Amino acid sequence: MFLVDWFYGILGMLGLYNKSGKILFLGLDNAGKTTLLHMLKSEKLAQHNPTQHPNSEDLTMGNLSFKAVDLGGHELARKLWRDYFCDVSAIVFLVDVADAKRFQESRKELTSLLADEQLQSIPFLILGNKIDKSGAVSEDELKGYLGLHGLTTGKDERKADGSFRPLEVFMCSIMNNQGYGQGFRWLANYF
Repeated sequence: MFLVDWFYGILGMLGLYNKSGKILFLGLDNAGKTTLLHMLKSEKLAQHNPTQHPNSEDLTMGNLSFKAVDLGGHELARKLWRDYFCDVSAIVFLVDVADAKRFQESRKELTSLLADEQLQSIPFLILGNKIDKSGAVSEDELKGYLGLHGLTTGKDERKADGSFRPLEVFMCSIMNNQGYGQGFRWLANYF
């Protein structure tokens, strides 16, 4: 309950009342999308099978309500991502930072998303997940592997004025309840 109470408190401090939207959880398979969705819903960790079909949950945190949609990350699922871009408020893109052999594949998918005309003004929260694993790269290294140097907009809590697309990287361990709350707090500024 601590995480939910903390998150409600943050939303209250930020004045995020009566806001709603749709957030897509995207990234390669095994990056942590389903685990994140269930942690936000129930604060419980569980083993999950690979996502075969889109999962969605209506979540309310304070007076911020959103539909979180986990579309899966296997190759076939990625072909369907575009079908869900309509009315999206934000993208949360997860990367397994301990799986260096898949960084190029993640970069290709992220680059395609960032270039999509339907997403030009949509905020992107990049979560570098699994920082607790052996071989995990640093935030700076991840930005390099994903080609994000010079593209991130900063972790300060400023409001978007429409002149840029909010995009930032936050490192986390969903398993250890670490780091992703900061990312969602940042994202809430652009919702």
